[in-house]
Amino acid sequence: MADDTVRQAVEQARSAAEAASEAAAQALSALGEGGADAAGAAAHAATGGAIDPFVFRLSIFVLAIFVGYYVVWSVTPALHTPLMSVTNAISSVIIVGALLAVGVDLVGEGTGAARWFGFVAVILASVNIFGGFLVTQRMLSMYKRKEK
Repeated sequence: MADDTVRQAVEQARSAAEAASEAAAQALSALGEGGADAAGAAAHAATGGAIDPFVFRLSIFVLAIFVGYYVVWSVTPALHTPLMSVTNAISSVIIVGALLAVGVDLVGEGTGAARWFGFVAVILASVNIFGGFLVTQRMLSMYKRKEK
């Protein structure tokens, strides 16, 4: 009797592991195509619908926040200026994408929400770029010799 229960539990665990392995393989193969959507769908399928794809994407976002926080705060001050330059370059690419989102209505596709989000992205990326230049200028002035 106890042996049958153990065998059934082992079979259930084995089938769940196979389903999870198959879902993970699908997620890894789809990461290049659909990214988080495919990974969320795979987690949803692997758990039998227990994990909502939105919750899966939200957990990835929260983990990215923590990783970003610890990466940024572990940077030494000597590396701050070069990293700010890279951040400004990334923000300039964001500006290009945001301008495309703002102009999506000119192409005939898209909604007013896309234009609104594009406008907000332009504003936020602009603040990031100009603030980055101000911080970089201040950091570089710390290294200049003071004239007497």
